[in-house]
Amino acid sequence: MRSAPTILHLDMDAFYASVEQASKPSLRGKAVIVGGLGPRGVVATASYEARRFGVHSAMPTAQARRLCPNGAYLVPRFTLYRAVSDTVMALLRELSPLVEPLSLDEAFVDLEAGGTAWDAASARAAGERLRADIEAATGLSGSVGLAGSKMLAKVASEEAKPDGLLLIEPGTERALLAPMPVRTLPGVGPATGEHLRRAGITTVGELAEAGEDELVRLVGRAHGVGLYRMALGLDDRPVVAERDAKSVSVEDTFDVDLHDRVRIRTEVQRLADRCVGRLRASGHSGRTIVLKVRRYDFSTLTRSETLRGPTDDPAVVREAAARLLEGVDTTGGVRLLGVGVSGLADYTQEDLFAQSLAGAADGAQPQGAGPGARGAVQPPPGGEATAGTGEPSEGPGGSGADGVAEPARERHWPAGTDVSHAVYGPGWVQGSGVGRVTVRFERPGSPPGRVRTFRVDDPDLAPSDPLPLVGHGAAPSAESAEGAGAGPGAP
Repeated sequence: MRSAPTILHLDMDAFYASVEQASKPSLRGKAVIVGGLGPRGVVATASYEARRFGVHSAMPTAQARRLCPNGAYLVPRFTLYRAVSDTVMALLRELSPLVEPLSLDEAFVDLEAGGTAWDAASARAAGERLRADIEAATGLSGSVGLAGSKMLAKVASEEAKPDGLLLIEPGTERALLAPMPVRTLPGVGPATGEHLRRAGITTVGELAEAGEDELVRLVGRAHGVGLYRMALGLDDRPVVAERDAKSVSVEDTFDVDLHDRVRIRTEVQRLADRCVGRLRASGHSGRTIVLKVRRYDFSTLTRSETLRGPTDDPAVVREAAARLLEGVDTTGGVRLLGVGVSGLADYTQEDLFAQSLAGAADGAQPQGAGPGARGAVQPPPGGEATAGTGEPSEGPGGSGADGVAEPARERHWPAGTDVSHAVYGPGWVQGSGVGRVTVRFERPGSPPGRVRTFRVDDPDLAPSDPLPLVGHGAAPSAESAEGAGAGPGAP
């Protein structure tokens, strides 16, 4: 514990939803829910307007729609979220070299290490300056907690939400924590909270009064000792600038259970390629390949295989994932598939490349590999455009087994994705169906824009990159666009 509140915790307010509201002027002040939009989708973030209806993160999207039927439901745009996060993290690093990111929208900062703060007054000034700088650079708000420890700084930022700052003076910790629910403390989830409630412990003050021995008896030594220290406000963990990744993984939940074994193998191969893309983007390789399968009855199976050394070769990862799949019974159907790599390193083992080529030299195909698995195209690092990522995709035409060309698949336009029209300029998809796509033409900083409807295969409409939230100028008005020759109706 420090004698001055020089540890800062920043938590951006409803980050994904706030980015969407800043990017789409017509959604400001309205209920916005970001997450998977399919029957099995899950809410990633809900705006504060949506939270008033009871919507929260990790809630099934179907349940959220029942609670908030008039909300705007959008797919995530991680490319934009990462760009905004990079801007915020750069501002944090101006305060101190010791910045510990926890996620895209959350981080600890050691102000003392950067010489930015040394007492309560200087820490508060640094926190207020940071909030102003974030708003100027991104147009978004963040909540700041300041305290003498990481745990208390995080508690303070949560109490400050939304768009606030709370400083906990050293010496006042126990009085502040005492009336708070036990779930306020890190590591106290629903199960532990319910176990403590049954023992008559519902507040942090009651935790402290129970004593270490009683907590050890209730929840075990490791957890009990930690809970007692937190209840007293004690936390000596330092801010760590680099947090080593332990694994890299990707997974997909399917709207309809997969039963066809060939389709399941193909999905595993695709996930393996995406996983390697993320692995390479992070500058790592890995030794252990992990396959995750959630079946029709919600039972989840995990299988792993450890290689002789670390690799980032997509062929090796695909082959290992295919071998693992052979040992899993998927007869009843599959809801979710995932592929991961753990045991990370920053180098590769050369003989693993020879391992991946050995089968080709012998004329052998990896066991369980689907057609074309060895020649699958490697996606750009971190840039996969697949179902559930929010990226519009256009299926190319192909040829069937009889050599007759198949028609091109209808273009898919998920709600919330960025588009550009040859006449009307940039906009975003409000919805699509029955061969039509509805687009609202507006951009960050502009007034709410006009809505127009097009055919899904309109050649003038194309996916586009997100626009920056600030610093690009306002869009021309709908009237000026029409004055340039754009009519009010859909083409």
